Parts: sequence; C-alpha cells; structure tokens
Amino acid sequence: MARMTKKTSNTCSSANLGFEAQLWEAANALRGSMDAADYKHVILGLIFLKYISDAFNAHYEKLKTEPYADPEDPDEYLAENIFWVPPQARWSELQKNAHQPTIGELVDQAMIAVEGSNPSLKGVLPKEYARHELDKQRLGQLIDLVSNIHLGGAQNHARDILGRVYEYFLGQFASAEGKKGGEFYTPRCIVKLLVEMLRPYRGRVYDPCCGSAGMFVQSEEFIRAHGGRMGDISIYGQELNYTTWRLAKMNLAIRRIDGRIEQGDSFLNDRFPDLKADYILANPPFNMKNWGGEHLREDKRWKFGIPPVNNANFAWVQHIIHHLAPTGIAGFVLANGSMSSNQSGEGEIRKNIIEADLVDCMVALPDKLFYSTQIPACLWFLARDKRNGRFRDRRGQVLFVDARRMGRMVDRTHRELCDEDIQRIAQAYHAWRGDADAQEYKDSQGFCKSATLEEIRQHGYVLTPGRYVGAPEVVEEEEPFEQKMERLVAQLRDQQAEARMLDEAIWKNLKELGYGV
Repeated sequence: MARMTKKTSNTCSSANLGFEAQLWEAANALRGSMDAADYKHVILGLIFLKYISDAFNAHYEKLKTEPYADPEDPDEYLAENIFWVPPQARWSELQKNAHQPTIGELVDQAMIAVEGSNPSLKGVLPKEYARHELDKQRLGQLIDLVSNIHLGGAQNHARDILGRVYEYFLGQFASAEGKKGGEFYTPRCIVKLLVEMLRPYRGRVYDPCCGSAGMFVQSEEFIRAHGGRMGDISIYGQELNYTTWRLAKMNLAIRRIDGRIEQGDSFLNDRFPDLKADYILANPPFNMKNWGGEHLREDKRWKFGIPPVNNANFAWVQHIIHHLAPTGIAGFVLANGSMSSNQSGEGEIRKNIIEADLVDCMVALPDKLFYSTQIPACLWFLARDKRNGRFRDRRGQVLFVDARRMGRMVDRTHRELCDEDIQRIAQAYHAWRGDADAQEYKDSQGFCKSATLEEIRQHGYVLTPGRYVGAPEVVEEEEPFEQKMERLVAQLRDQQAEARMLDEAIWKNLKELGYGV
C-alpha cells in the first residue's frame, strides 16, 4: 500500500471556498421567485454545457494545428473521451444569443443536439429552458455569469474549476431545499470521512443509492491526491430518483469519470445482481418506510433475517453485505436506531451480523450534520474477512469511535466535521486495523475502544459507541477553586460597572433626542 502521510490543516470545507461562494451569491440573486428544486436544474445544466463546450473547444483548437486532422469529425473527439458538441450547441453560440427572446428555445435545442450526438447522455440533460416560468432576461444574465467563470489555461484545471462549482452548487441547493436536499446530496465532510477511512485505491466501488454521485467524486479526489490512477477503480452506482440520476450522470461527466450509473430501485430492480464489490460506500435514506419489503419476503439477500416491511435499515445493511466481495469492506451511514433497535426483529438481525464477525468499526456522529434531518447518525464499517492479509487479523474484535463532540457549527442549523476531526477518526481506524503506514493503536477513553465480541454480547448486541468508550477524561483545573472564584467575582464587578456606564450613555443620548423620561 502507498504511503498515506499527508499534512492537513484544521479546516472545514466551507472555509476553503473563494470564488464558488461569490458565484453562488450572483447565481442565487438571479433565481427570482423560482423554487430551488427547479432552479438547480437550470443552473447546473448550464454549467455542464459550458464544461463540455470548453473541453470540445480546447481539443478543436489542438486539431486545427495537426496535419490530416479534421476538427469537425466527431470520431476525433470520441477517441479522446471528449463529448462531441454540434455547432448549434457550442457555448459561443449561446453566449452570442444570450439576450435574444428565443434564448430558452436555443438552450433546449442545444441540449437535445448534445444528447443526440452522445448516446451516454441520452435522457440526462435538462430541456425546460423555454418554459414561460423561466424569465428569459434572467436566463441571459445567467449565461453571462457562467461565461465569466475564469478557467485558466490547462484543461484539467478547467475541469477542476467547473467540477468544484458544480459540487458547491449541489451543496447550496441541498441546504436551500432542506429535507428534500438530503435526498440527493450527502454533506462533503461525511463523504470525505467515509473515503478517508476506506481508502478505495483499486477494485470495484459500488453505491446502491448514489444520489448525485458524491461518493465517486470524492473517491476520485482521494486517488488523485495520493498519486493513484482513476483507471484503477471501476464505478457502479444505482439511484432511484430519475432527476437525481441525471445530476449524478452530469457530475461524473464533468469530472470525466467513467462509471455505470443505473436508474432504478436497488431493492426491487437491482441493476447489478451479480456484482461483488471491493468497496461499498453509501448514505441510504434514514428509516425508509415504503421500500417494497412486502414483495421481498423470500429474497436471497436476507441471510441474517427478514427485515421489517416498515423500515429499510437492515434491508440496506444486508443488500450491502450481499454485494461485498470475499475481501470487500463497506462504510455507510445509518440512523442511530440501527445500533440498538430491537423492534420487528431488527435486534436479531443485528445479533446475527455481529456473530458472523462482519462488523469492523462503528462511529457515532454529532448531530446537525445532514440536510435531511437534525438527528445524529452513525457510520457502520463492515469487513467480509477480517484476516484478509491487507491488515492485521481482527477477528473477534470491533472498534468503537465516539465522535459526537466533534465538528463546529457553520450556521444556526448545520455542523461540519473539520479536516482535523476527519483525520483523527480515520487514523484511529487505520491504526486499529493495522495499516502499514499507521501508528500503534491505543484505546482513548471517551473517544475510541477496541472491544471483543464477548463484550458486545454482554451489552446485548447494542453497538452504540458510548457504551464502550466511556466518558471523556476530566482534565483537572490547575487554578485552585478559591482563587478562581475571586477572579470571576472581580470580573463580574468590572462587567457590571461597564454595563452601568453603557446604560447611562444610552439614556443620555435618548434625552438629547427628546425621549428622556
């Protein structure tokens, strides 16, 4: 395994933003009264069209300098994995006509032309720019705004810039849509934590409920950051919601990530029935009630017990186990109830999974991390074979991590895990499982604990980390109590005196204005 030592700073994702936030403010100002759920397809579709047009133009100019090359031959672009953009769909044409009353029809025609020339994009691009609800003057201004995204010279730099804009806008729309936003977007810090812990270097990567494909984008960033090649992994994803599936296809295309992203219900219409994945990352819907369980009572995936028809949590867990390769590992998000619930046979299913020694690590997360819910959630990590040779033999052991006190509030309702938090959790897991570049593992009271299956049995097969790691150590104050009280009382007197002076100044000003009592 490659060395993974990497310097990180204590930053949250929102702190790393510059022009993306400014661009969002400008784009959001042009939204008018349009609902965020509709507007996201308008702006994200334009960003995507701008990207493929820029990539096309860069190759077009290159072909013009090469002997015997034809810049108008679609095969020249197909050979380089670049989308062919017909003349009427090129960004320069849209920019030239941005303030014409027919701009809506022109954008729709451009989307249709691109889909017609690129079979992999069939049914993916939005084609609703001509509708009367979309103000055409604002649409023209949006095209101007997207046209002015500074891309620099290198093509891979342009891809990174537009990819960052696309991802940032996804997150902002998820925040604007609240609970609905959680259906298509997993917060970046959660995705990053899953990827950092699993380290998906090579093999098959699968997400059965892939949303807008954030897990795959972050996996690509991880591989690039650590000197790997994207061609070393194969991507498989499935998404139930059609419009979200379209977002995922565009998100991967804008990064030039190849992958099979299928649309459909992973329970009722599993599009990868024979797939055995080396890595599975997922954020399934929490406590999903209507999942079609009544039609799947005898399904072969339920090796550890039949999941209840009114909650899909353990249907997702067993679907993931079913798709794990013999040495595969999985990391996924679930509601906290999955760690302790005994309703409708869930406790028995959890017990059977634990006794099969599939649970590798459990992480309790802080609250307010998700757009879809304010309740805290947890991360499950499963390993098909804990003696698979890549790491130490971990049979009969489970790592528990309590991260509930981590992260920082970025606004009144949302929290983020910072890079330092992510690294601390990931490094504890890597040390515990015996990664080649990791330090020696030690239990840390209140944070992490390596527990045996026998200990878990004694706790009734409950997997809540707080039961195992204990309370954090209380750091004794160096300042004696009497001395501390004297200091605080003196501080209070000073603050009260300052408050009286402020009150007098306020009343004096009011009297001068004629409002004195």
